[in-house]
Amino acid sequence: MKADPKVQRRLLDLQAIDTNLAQLAHRRRTLPELAELDALARELSALEDERVRAQVSVDDLDRDITRLEKDVDQVRARKAKDENRLVAGGVPARELEALQHELVSLNRRQSDLEDAELELMQQREDAQGVLDGIEQRLTEARGRRAATEQRRDETLAEIAKEEEFKRSARQPLAADLPADLVTLYDRIRADTGLGAALLTAGRCGGCRLELSGADLARIRKADRDEVVRCEDCRRIMVRSTESGL
Repeated sequence: MKADPKVQRRLLDLQAIDTNLAQLAHRRRTLPELAELDALARELSALEDERVRAQVSVDDLDRDITRLEKDVDQVRARKAKDENRLVAGGVPARELEALQHELVSLNRRQSDLEDAELELMQQREDAQGVLDGIEQRLTEARGRRAATEQRRDETLAEIAKEEEFKRSARQPLAADLPADLVTLYDRIRADTGLGAALLTAGRCGGCRLELSGADLARIRKADRDEVVRCEDCRRIMVRSTESGL
């Protein structure tokens, strides 16, 4: 393939744009915000699991407290009934002792239930504190996620703007070059990431390898408009006064 040396040198301009586009694409894929969001997603998932477990503990305690409150109310109601009977009088002597004994038992039962209820209420307060702490951490993590998402979106918008600028510059440049040369360049670039490189001081700018004496002799003999390629990496080598030929 042949192409005017000036045209070949313009391949380097095209390659510079494509390198910038590749760097922008890499930057998009490797934004630190993406890793931060992944970590935050795991943190939020773990916190949500903690919140569910903490909420279950609070709900269980609420249910136990409600049950105890009902038991206390039942004991109080029974006590009130027995006390009313005593106040009203007329209780047969054989029942009086049993009634008094039952009131003693009910007082003890009420005290035990109220002590148990107080203990559960303390546990419930502690459990609510744990739940409140988890919800606070969730709120903070969600805030960090929102801030990180905003930074990500702003950076992606900047990248997209820069890509649009580069592509708008690439299109007329590529269109102005010979189609077969661009096709070859694009094929090589698709395979290796770099389609064309400068030959400098006898070294390929693509693979960075120094050319052998035979390769240098081959290139010296080639016409100035001959498109030469590196025998090692197969990239197009653009010659200049610094090529060491």
